[in-house]
Amino acid sequence: MKIGILGGSFNPVHTGHVRMAIEVHEQLGLDRVELLPAKHPPHKEGDDILPFDLRMALVERAIEDMPELDVNPIENQRPGPSFTCDTLTCYRTEQPEIELSFILGASTFLELPQWRRGLEIPELASLVVVNRWEASVEVPGFIEEYWPEAREEDGLWRLPQGHTIRLLDAPRLDIKGGHIRQRWLTGRSIRYLVPPGVEAMLEERAGEIEQYWGKRTLKG
Repeated sequence: MKIGILGGSFNPVHTGHVRMAIEVHEQLGLDRVELLPAKHPPHKEGDDILPFDLRMALVERAIEDMPELDVNPIENQRPGPSFTCDTLTCYRTEQPEIELSFILGASTFLELPQWRRGLEIPELASLVVVNRWEASVEVPGFIEEYWPEAREEDGLWRLPQGHTIRLLDAPRLDIKGGHIRQRWLTGRSIRYLVPPGVEAMLEERAGEIEQYWGKRTLKG
């Protein structure tokens, strides 16, 4: 079985996340793509992170009519920060038979040296680097610097241990969670920035969400 993994804080999940998962599923012919909300995102600071269960519920609502996508609560099963290397190790231990592809944007890929054991991630799973603005042009040189043993074939780099790093072209949706939160707080429309079900749930649970994002100042 071939599974793609897309992690993130999903605070909240937005159209860019879902579109990225769909693109990877279709282009690589995966059995499914799992979205993994981080319980304690190590690279995100601040008190505006929604509770894990609420972010899980938002992801479930976002993909409720997409059987090729799933949400996995694995990050909630461990204490401490949600490090990708630990998550992928759990996958490898619990499901050694599956083929894993870890999905990330090009700009995030270039930050791997700052992650905990970030440069070891290609030993745990293949990487799918989604084309994201100008950062993509730096990907080949970055791979040559940190994985000089990789052999490139038309945007696919093969590593000696059997995994690959693939640069994937996809529609560029420059949507940021911080922009969505600010629009929601000031009563501006977030239509088409998030899936319809997510927009509805943000309204349904507005009182709870305000405890983390702040008090809304809706236009009269």
